[in-house]
Amino acid sequence: MSKRILLITGDAGESYECLYARHRFMEAGMEPVIAAPSRKRMNLVIHDFEPGWDTYIERIGYLQESDIAFDEVNVDDYEAILLLGGRAPEYLRHDPRVIAIVKEFAAKDKWLFAICHGIQILIAAELVAHRTLTCYENVRFEVEVCDGTWDKREAVRDGKMVTGQTWQSHPEFYREVFACLAEGETAVV
Repeated sequence: MSKRILLITGDAGESYECLYARHRFMEAGMEPVIAAPSRKRMNLVIHDFEPGWDTYIERIGYLQESDIAFDEVNVDDYEAILLLGGRAPEYLRHDPRVIAIVKEFAAKDKWLFAICHGIQILIAAELVAHRTLTCYENVRFEVEVCDGTWDKREAVRDGKMVTGQTWQSHPEFYREVFACLAEGETAVV
């Protein structure tokens, strides 16, 4: 049976992070399952950097169907959870279903992956204190005020948690993610 990975996002989730993750896990023979507040076609966004702007800009991105709603998640069915970035984590961190799911993954010692603003959900779940993490640089304050240590590297592993800065960190982030998912596997001869 292939490994199942739970991807958490919603409207205004980052298009590239969502599609890249889905395709990358499928390419590796795993089954990514996209969970959102409800089963629906989500409106994803593209965050990019424009010369002369002091912050990123947001454009309309791709549409993506969610596979399941948060109410349908059974943590025991998954090897890991990936909290995607974009603007979605800003409101998802206030959804008690999301927080309960993330806390259950942590309690069961399963892999916790977060990229970009996805770390806002880890923060809301009170899982960043005394950990070294990375995320989009403008979320650094939230990490530090919650007693986490922000690291400027593109991807950081701390125990069963891997965090990445932005979609530009995909090479470093997914190298670490797949190394973690391969731990404990034995070669079949």
